[in-house]
Amino acid sequence: MDVRDSASVKDAVAYIVKKEGHLDILVNNAGVGIGGTVEDTSTEMAKALFDTNFFGICRVLQEVLPVMRRQPEGLIINMSSIGGIIGLPCQGIYSASKFAVEGLSEALYKELSLSAIKVVLIEPGDFKTEFTANRQNVKAKHNADNFQRTMDVIENDEQNGQPPFKIAYLIERIINTPRPRLRYAVGAPDQKLSIVLKKILPNRWFDRIIMSYYQLK
Repeated sequence: MDVRDSASVKDAVAYIVKKEGHLDILVNNAGVGIGGTVEDTSTEMAKALFDTNFFGICRVLQEVLPVMRRQPEGLIINMSSIGGIIGLPCQGIYSASKFAVEGLSEALYKELSLSAIKVVLIEPGDFKTEFTANRQNVKAKHNADNFQRTMDVIENDEQNGQPPFKIAYLIERIINTPRPRLRYAVGAPDQKLSIVLKKILPNRWFDRIIMSYYQLK
């Protein structure tokens, strides 16, 4: 389905329900990226990214939830990112979309708490996929050298990231867990550690670590 197209989403869900009679698991995985500063990224590009990363999830949820309520159970897995917890430099619009997915999923988790429909967030670090090659990159108008150094770090981490089947195994484990928790971080140990550090360190200290890592100081 094309998650940007309500008719496409409606047709896909209707096809599955007609063919199978039920819809047990939804994995909201569609996502796109932008490499660029907030200043240099046009509003039109930002809207297009949100149309997939956030509103795409909303469209699918609004078609799938009525089906799951009639069953009356199901499992929803929303794909977030470490960038939905930590605002990543030169990926600000992408991070914003994933922060939105985090907030949406938290609210949905509470709204469905009295039902048998479970909501889970997966928060991956860097994995080696086609995401890097398909990212839209915006030409930097200011501090182009700094921007390129940061993007080099980002792309190196992605291309040397872990294999995506690790996420597939996690999804399988979540499916077979009777009472899954809301959040699951997955990725390299240092990336998972960064999530913990953000919770316990003063903001200034943590931000210095992140800026240093991305060669912004």
